[in-house]
Amino acid sequence: MNLKKISFGNFKSLYNTSFEPGKVNVFIGANGAGKSTLLEAIGLLSAAMTDRVDANSLQRKGVRLSVPSLYKSNFKSIKKIKLTVDLSLEWEEKEKSDIFRYDVHLTAPKDADYWKYHSEAFFQNGEKKWGRSNASQKQSNNYIGFFLFDENPELEEGRKIAESFSNYGIFQPNTMTLRGMVPDSNQMVPVGLNGGRLAQALQDIIREEQGDLFLGSMHMDDVLEMIDWAADISVDGPKKKNINPNIPTMRQIIEFGDRFMKDTARFTGYDASEGALYVLFMLCLAMHPKSPAVFAVDSFDHALNPRLARKMIEVFCEQVINNDKHVFLTTHNPLVLDGLDISNDAIRLFAIDRDKNGYAQIRRIKVSQELIDEGQPLSRLWINGRLGGVPDLL
Repeated sequence: MNLKKISFGNFKSLYNTSFEPGKVNVFIGANGAGKSTLLEAIGLLSAAMTDRVDANSLQRKGVRLSVPSLYKSNFKSIKKIKLTVDLSLEWEEKEKSDIFRYDVHLTAPKDADYWKYHSEAFFQNGEKKWGRSNASQKQSNNYIGFFLFDENPELEEGRKIAESFSNYGIFQPNTMTLRGMVPDSNQMVPVGLNGGRLAQALQDIIREEQGDLFLGSMHMDDVLEMIDWAADISVDGPKKKNINPNIPTMRQIIEFGDRFMKDTARFTGYDASEGALYVLFMLCLAMHPKSPAVFAVDSFDHALNPRLARKMIEVFCEQVINNDKHVFLTTHNPLVLDGLDISNDAIRLFAIDRDKNGYAQIRRIKVSQELIDEGQPLSRLWINGRLGGVPDLL
């Protein structure tokens, strides 16, 4: 499956915009430009496509809950507010050259908790194959999406995407949850949206082969190169000798050896650098066989030194592409851009800016030959305002 185009209409600041994703999609922009809103709009689309839309389904995907009036665009320039939030996903199945599209129009909840389906439609190579609408005389439950459940044989080929898209989530790890000190309020397999169960997920993909240790497909030495103080990484149960009994913890914890200290000095995730935990979290999402095929990480470089963030995105991109996933990331760290090979079409950089009416617009950044000839890295071009995605500050 390859995602071809995602379109948004009348959802918060995304009044009318779209973009064509690659495998790794990085979004830059000023605070309040609409980066997190874009991730949430994809979460809304995922919920609509796979079952129903309500507070529980949105929270499971990491979407912030708003009052109904704030879900829809409410700009001064709009004379008549549209009734529905409009979302569309276009994709291609690898086995065939067919292009599929799913459109959904939703009405935000008022008295009930559930969003209403105003209409759904499915297209194959531009031809409408299936649809349902409130205008139809055929009675149906307007609170449930029928894309997965309708027995129409025309849907069989197209809805394979639901298997990949249904587990979409917006990950926002926090240090306390990554350390295993508090449970994750948004549990998922293999890791929660806030980083819960990281130790168990890592244990799943740590393996030994011919005397060498691997984390997923990566040799452990390559992982340790990013965590330069660490001599080794393992997962075990908590012990009195390496964690204070007054500290709440989970049944499995991450342990580190420090190459500057004696072998007997073992650090747990509680004592270790938070940057190490964020690196392991990102690698786990990219490589674990049970992690979502489509997911997002908001401000993924949180707690990472800028140079580590640059190296992390290089490795992360390689693993995501190798494992055939689609990822959406937001960042405010300029050095992250220097780790992106945007000459690779699978890796795409986008700037989100608000136009004169306040509408968020998504623009893919392709560096021109003129900019290349200047010899400046992407980080410097962004800081200097040459790529967009920066606030207008004096």
